[in-house]
Amino acid sequence: MFRRDPLRTRLAEVADLLDLGPAQGGVLPAVVRAALPRGGVLGVSRAGTRLLVPVGGVPTAGVFELASVTKPFTAALASALVTRGALDWDTPLRRLGGPLRGLPLHFTARRLAVHTAGVPGHPARAALTSLTHFHDPYGRMTGAQALASARRWSRETRPPTFLYSNLSVGVLALALAHAAGEDLSAAGYGAALARYVTGPLGLPRTGLRPPPGELVTPRGLLGGSEATGFGPLAGAGGLFAPAADLLTFGEAHLSGAAGEHWKAGEHPRGLPLPRAGATPGWFITPPPGPATPEAGWPRWHDGVARGTRTALGFSPASGAVVTVLARGGLSLLGTRNAAPALALLLLGAAVPPLTASSQG
Repeated sequence: MFRRDPLRTRLAEVADLLDLGPAQGGVLPAVVRAALPRGGVLGVSRAGTRLLVPVGGVPTAGVFELASVTKPFTAALASALVTRGALDWDTPLRRLGGPLRGLPLHFTARRLAVHTAGVPGHPARAALTSLTHFHDPYGRMTGAQALASARRWSRETRPPTFLYSNLSVGVLALALAHAAGEDLSAAGYGAALARYVTGPLGLPRTGLRPPPGELVTPRGLLGGSEATGFGPLAGAGGLFAPAADLLTFGEAHLSGAAGEHWKAGEHPRGLPLPRAGATPGWFITPPPGPATPEAGWPRWHDGVARGTRTALGFSPASGAVVTVLARGGLSLLGTRNAAPALALLLLGAAVPPLTASSQG
């Protein structure tokens, strides 16, 4: 008598909850194994029902480093400050004064958030520090130095062109900390985020430091087990959270509790497939088949740290929220974007080839 694979049983429940068709449900186990070869957690929610699926012995309550899935949280903080009148999406941030006074005129919250401000991907010094301080390439910078690097090396393009940038969103997060009355630092960003986003949304285990003993140990390519540091650019990738908090965060977008900044998509030149649009904090990918209104297309973001890969997304059309938390960084022979491909499959979006590059 054969015993059914417990993982396949749980994945069948996921497919039922999300109303996946036979084709999507049939490939789901293979895509999960490609995305989580060293284990992890798959989380889905819809219509008040949640499923958390452990893979490879990883606890579903474990806390993961989020890497670039931090960026949607930074966008939610910007939205909260806009709602409170402390900020405007399209007003130059230099008008907030203080340490922001010298920023270029085209540095607005929106353009920094959607990567169209012409800011390089990383501070110039990261070309060296990524080798000398592999797990913390930005750690020796100050907030003021991060602003100076973005100011010096940014190049405005017309029309605005997409250039994915940790430095861009990291500078935005520092500006948000200042707008909230906090220090120009990672700690200031964390304090503002707790006050305006994670606190109000009920995300007690999401923050810049994982609760003691709860971190799912990263597994790097060379065997390292350190979490990746982001220094003053914490708003670009420095958060930690469990799957349950990420589902709550995604649900808060569908309910409006996290703001409505994700609704109106932009379509800058240079946006790589499968991204058909971008909003602050999120990419937009259409479902396959006949054309449908963009307002219902899935929103998503992914992240890659030294020893962890992540993805988070939601579908306004179906009400589904999906998160993928993978133990293990990129491998030399593995597929780079398997985690976002899994999320897009579950959200009913057009799934990119598993060999395509990721921005996360």
